[in-house]
Amino acid sequence: MAKLRADAQKVVSVIKGDKAKTQAYCQINDLGDQIGEAVQQKDRKKAEALVEKMNELEKQLGPEYLALVDATKDVDPNSNEGQEIESLFDKLGQTCPH
Repeated sequence: MAKLRADAQKVVSVIKGDKAKTQAYCQINDLGDQIGEAVQQKDRKKAEALVEKMNELEKQLGPEYLALVDATKDVDPNSNEGQEIESLFDKLGQTCPH
């Protein structure tokens, strides 16, 4: 878990240090909200299109980000580690224009 936390910190600092990656991350956050709305409206086609767009943006964040997303799939979001990793990305999300 310590390695996962260190990896998350590294990924966040890489994204923060690159304006294009920061912009892509902010777009991913926005898409996440739009996907939630599409799912609520039972608009599967729209949700799938948004997920596709999100996947393309995630590739722009680099292999470290993709590896971290994959590695955290098994982490309980309510665990201390899950909360810690989430808070790192929440802080990054706060830098996005709203």
